[in-house]
Amino acid sequence: MREHVRKLVQGAAPGTPAPSERELVSQFGVARMTVRQALDALVVEGLLERMPGRGTFVARPRRQQTQVASFSEAVARRGQVAETVTLLARVEQAGPGVARALEVEAGSAIVHWRRLRRAGGEAICVQDVYLAPDVLPGVLESVMPESLYEALCLRGLRPTWSEDSIQADLASDEERELLDFAAGELAPVLRVSRRAVHGERVVEVSRSAYRSDRFTLYLQLGPSS
Repeated sequence: MREHVRKLVQGAAPGTPAPSERELVSQFGVARMTVRQALDALVVEGLLERMPGRGTFVARPRRQQTQVASFSEAVARRGQVAETVTLLARVEQAGPGVARALEVEAGSAIVHWRRLRRAGGEAICVQDVYLAPDVLPGVLESVMPESLYEALCLRGLRPTWSEDSIQADLASDEERELLDFAAGELAPVLRVSRRAVHGERVVEVSRSAYRSDRFTLYLQLGPSS
């Protein structure tokens, strides 16, 4: 029965009514629960959607998941060019929090890359990135890449999903200076912690402090698909 309904609605325009439960019960001579389970399965697949009080219809195409965007890509969408100033790039021992996020042993060697990110001639954020050494082998032996995600893409390790947390805070004294806050000026920042994953592999852990008056973070939310 499920395949019968699938053939009936495949190719139909979104919003086209699906066969009613009563029609299918009469046609196949089965219990209404059996029909409902078949329709439920097609709803889960995304082929059908239920509209309370109206019925079941051919579903609209589900929105594709937004690609995990880098700072450079987010800035480019605003018509600007990202600039990067490397403040620190070295091998360190992973502390407990970073080790847990990167899924490595505490004390393991990791790459710590601290950057000042600019756009339109203005300082936008200070970002600390932590990488396992085998993610970008030899990265410290040459000029640091302008875009981390471009470098990961070349390695076939572009993040496929990420976990981000966002918190409002005030800048530290060092962040105030790097982000060009005036003396005595209130210095609000948005702290974004990211754990980016390619498939099942953690490829980046980062902590960023954005000037909230110079940069807006956009999130696309919706039902899971």
